Amino acid sequence: MADKSAKPAKRLSDSNSEGAAAGEISALEEAFRKFAIHGDTRATGKEMHGKNWSKLCKDCHIIDGKNVTTTDVDIVFSKIKGKSVRTITFEQFKEALQELSKKRFKGKSDEEALREMYKLIEGKGPDLTGVTKTVASPTVSRLTDTSKFTGSHKERFDASGKGKGRAGREDLVDNSGYVSGYKHAGTYDHKVQGNKSHASVFKEISKCIARKWDPVDNIFSR
Repeated sequence: MADKSAKPAKRLSDSNSEGAAAGEISALEEAFRKFAIHGDTRATGKEMHGKNWSKLCKDCHIIDGKNVTTTDVDIVFSKIKGKSVRTITFEQFKEALQELSKKRFKGKSDEEALREMYKLIEGKGPDLTGVTKTVASPTVSRLTDTSKFTGSHKERFDASGKGKGRAGREDLVDNSGYVSGYKHAGTYDHKVQGNKSHASVFKEISKCIARKWDPVDNIFSR
């Protein structure tokens, strides 16, 4: 006779279903933790702020712009969280997903809708695309445009916007003999030599005229 005290063996399908369910919860909790600590070095992963909740809903495509919008996500978060707190726990997170699943997967049973919701999130993490991208700001551009600098700040850069280094920060002594800022510095010697050469030509011409020589033949043909 068969032993009536023996318990019936659990069906393989039931065992697999329970294992899958446990796996889903584990994967869901891991996704929750990843989003909970995103952007906050002090976060423990046990609670999630509203900003990260919204990011999760966006990155995991819970927000589809049709059945679920950003407004729906914000309303559910405010409804689930406590009145005096700004975060939700993992258990509250699952409540929020259950609330949204009814809108996201209309026409399906509550259980099926929740399962589909979990599938959107499992194994996912924050989308980091464009996180480090620097956006040009008109204010920053205005503050870094050297052509608009005035006063002592203007003196630290040349016309091309390149820094002058020490010369732009300190008053260096100019021993050239020219007044500071004189545009024709260094041209004196050149002018004097030019004047001397002109004077010598006039002197030679005077000699030729005195001796009744042709200046062209005697001076410029040399």
